[in-house]
Amino acid sequence: MLHKLNRPQGYLKTMMATAEVQALSTVTVEPSGRSFDVADGETILMAGIRQGINLPYGCKDGACGSCKCKLLSGFVAHGNHQIKALSPQEEASGYVLTCCAKPQSDLVLESRQVTEAGALPIKKMPTRVSSMRKTSDDVMVIQLQLPANDTFAYRAGQYVEFILRDGARRSYSMANAPNLGPGLELHIRHMPGGKFTDHVFGAMKEKEILRIEGPFGSFFLREDSDKPIILLASGTGFAPIKALIEHLQHQGTTREVVLYWGARKPADLYMQHWVQTQLTTMPTLSFVPVVSDAEEVSSWSGRTGFVHRAVMQDFPDMRTYQVYACGAPIVVESARSDFVAQCGLDANEFFADAFTSEADKVHP
Repeated sequence: MLHKLNRPQGYLKTMMATAEVQALSTVTVEPSGRSFDVADGETILMAGIRQGINLPYGCKDGACGSCKCKLLSGFVAHGNHQIKALSPQEEASGYVLTCCAKPQSDLVLESRQVTEAGALPIKKMPTRVSSMRKTSDDVMVIQLQLPANDTFAYRAGQYVEFILRDGARRSYSMANAPNLGPGLELHIRHMPGGKFTDHVFGAMKEKEILRIEGPFGSFFLREDSDKPIILLASGTGFAPIKALIEHLQHQGTTREVVLYWGARKPADLYMQHWVQTQLTTMPTLSFVPVVSDAEEVSSWSGRTGFVHRAVMQDFPDMRTYQVYACGAPIVVESARSDFVAQCGLDANEFFADAFTSEADKVHP
């Protein structure tokens, strides 16, 4: 579908009739003022990632809506996407999905998650598996050793991509804050049939060499605010949330921080003991675990139900809060929609990273 905005009547018909598409379009993102070029046939998101622009995104395939941006001017042609990610009403209002939209002209987008120039450099490098530890039946915590003669700078909450031998990529968030490096901690959930996770839970051994690229992602702490923070995690979406907590500890923050971690069953709260330890050393942190599987409720004395609903019960007024959410798209998008519509959260204060449910596509 061709999407147009801010052009005189008749322009679209002329453009479609002549089928003239610029070989190179320029995209400018406000309010940061960042600009980048998009090649013919390339999506906005992939061009931005290639040039170090931290556009928000999740699934990369039009399923989650995390990359949704306001189109201020210009034209895009949308590829296939799900209605839940971008409804016809949103598209008519000028919103686009950068993961499946290709420019048909120069564009101006609005995305307050894009940071100023000078973002951290993206690097490719080899890593060595220094340790592996199963924390539940289907979650492996691995530690990666980085080259001693190189540096790898990232923000807590960002992620790396593994480059597999066939060129395929798999993405995982760093679960440790940069100050706790130089190695990286990753939390990997087993997706049966997944090319990478089957290997992790099967043949992978310590000292194995892997190749990574990063850092990527716009999910990191906004440090120009003193607002209290709500952290929302589901499943292994806890990994980048853990890194945010460690970063806040390193800062010596005085901001109120409350963590809600949702899981299907108690065993899925695979590092609950770690959280309990942090509660003793971080006075501003509180923790609410939530279990959703009704079959598990009888043996569980804590909160039950949908994790984002538990947040809403405790914080019916979120006008003065920032929210950082990470996990399954349905959890993240439900939280985004309901927190803004029902709890008064400023949409610009909701920062998210959505995982996908496809095997191995566990991170955007």
